[in-house]
Amino acid sequence: MKILYLTTVLPSGKRTGGEIASQSFINALKYSGHEVLVLGYQRLGDRNSKNDREVVVEKRYIETEKSKYYPFLWMTLSLFKRLPYSAAKYYSKKYFQQIQKILQVNDYQIIIIDHAQLGWLLPLLNQKYKVIFIAHNVEYQLYESQLKNKQKFLSKYIYKREARLIKKMEDHLAISSKEVWTLTSHDANYFSTQNQISRVFHLPSSWTISPKNSPIKNCDIGIIGSWTWKANKSGLEWFFQTVYPYLPKTISIHVAGSGAKFLLERYPNSNVKYCGFVTDAQAFMAQAKAIAIPSISGGGIQIKTLDAIASGSPIVATTVAMRGISDYPSAIKIADEPEYFALSLMQLLAFNKKSELYEIEREKLLNNRLTWTVLRRENFYSSVKNAINSI
Repeated sequence: MKILYLTTVLPSGKRTGGEIASQSFINALKYSGHEVLVLGYQRLGDRNSKNDREVVVEKRYIETEKSKYYPFLWMTLSLFKRLPYSAAKYYSKKYFQQIQKILQVNDYQIIIIDHAQLGWLLPLLNQKYKVIFIAHNVEYQLYESQLKNKQKFLSKYIYKREARLIKKMEDHLAISSKEVWTLTSHDANYFSTQNQISRVFHLPSSWTISPKNSPIKNCDIGIIGSWTWKANKSGLEWFFQTVYPYLPKTISIHVAGSGAKFLLERYPNSNVKYCGFVTDAQAFMAQAKAIAIPSISGGGIQIKTLDAIASGSPIVATTVAMRGISDYPSAIKIADEPEYFALSLMQLLAFNKKSELYEIEREKLLNNRLTWTVLRRENFYSSVKNAINSI
C-alpha cells in the first residue's frame, strides 16, 4: 500500500520527542511492508536529507526561541489567516504546491496528517483519500493549562486565542478523518466524541536495546529533556525550586538538553553541571545512578520516560511524566510531592553501591527493562499493522 505521510518537521533526525514519535509510526508502517513517502520541513542548518523517501518542502526555522524575527511574521500570518500561531509557523504555499505535485504523479491509498498544526492542509485532500490524523496530544488542553499561569493581559489573550483556534482545527481534523490515532487513552477518549475510530498506540522507546554492560557512573542524578519547550522547562524549574533544596549538596546532578543555560548562572561552582545538548542521550542516561523526570505539565506520552526505562537506570518520575505508561517495569518510583521526590532519589542512590548484591540486582534490572522494551516495540508494530490493514 502507498502511504503519503504529511508532517511538520522531517522526523528522521529524531531531535525532539514529537519527531521520535513520528518516526516510530513511519518505521512501523515500513516494517509492515507499506511504501511510505514523508513530506515535511527541515531545520535551517541541517544537512540535506539523503533519504529518497523524504521530501523537503523547504528549510526554515522551527523553534520560536531560535527564529530571530520570524515569530512576528508568524503571528502576523496567524492573525491574517485566522490560524493558530502554532499552525502559522508551518503554513506555506510551497507545502500546498508540493502535495499537488506529488498527487498528480502518484496514487496514494492513505494520507496521514501528523500533528494538528497541519489541519490547514485538509481542504486540499478530497474524499477519495482515506485520511488518518495522528494526534500527539489534545493540543488545546496544553494551551489552556499554560493559560492558567499567565498574569499579563496580552499573554492571556494569546494563549486563550491559541487554545480556541487549535481546538477548532484539531476537532475538524478528527471529524473529517477516517481514523484518529493517539498515544494515550485520555486523548483517545477525547477524540472519540468526534470520531468513532480513535485508536491508542503504546509508543515504544526509540532505542533498540538496553545496554548490557554496566557503564561507568559519572553522576548521581541525571536529567535530560528539550528545555526549549515551555512545558518541559517548567518541570525543570519545579525540580530546582522545590526538590533541589531537599537534596544534599554533596551529590552530583547533571542536566542535558538544549535550553537550560540559566542553570550556569544560578548554580556556578556547585554540584549542578549543565551539559547542554548531548549526541548520545542513551549513554548519558546509562551513566547516571538515577534518572529524575520532573514533568508537571504536558500531554501525550513522554519519549524521554520510555528512553529512561530502556537505559536501565533507576527512575524517579512524576505522575505526569508517566502518563500513558501503566505497565511499567521495576525500579521506578512515582513522586509528586517535592520532599518525597527527593527522598525517593536518595533511596535509589543509597542502594546504588558497588557490591556483589548490587551487581546481581542490576543484571536483573537490565534484563527486566530489555524484555519490557522489546515486547512494547513488538506490540506497537503489530498494532500499527492491524490498524492499517483494517482500513
